[in-house]
Amino acid sequence: MPPWREGVSVSVLSLANQRILDVLQDRPVHEPVRAKDIATALGIDNALAAKVEGVRSKAKRLAERGWLLQEASGAFSAGRRLVAGPAGGSSA
Repeated sequence: MPPWREGVSVSVLSLANQRILDVLQDRPVHEPVRAKDIATALGIDNALAAKVEGVRSKAKRLAERGWLLQEASGAFSAGRRLVAGPAGGSSA
């Protein structure tokens, strides 16, 4: 998955990652959401730890690449940020 930068469309992401972004962007207040709640919103049984961990892993990867924001609490929220490229500079 490419890092987020101005002008990059979400269409470059897999459908699973696009669905996670949709869940967070569709929240009325954009408050942080835990992976278990994202899984529930996606129709995934949140009682299955492996399924929730899959959602958490995808959300963390999205946050690492600037597509989402990860809070100190481990919850995720809608938002974008530039991430440093491999040479230590901006990826833009």
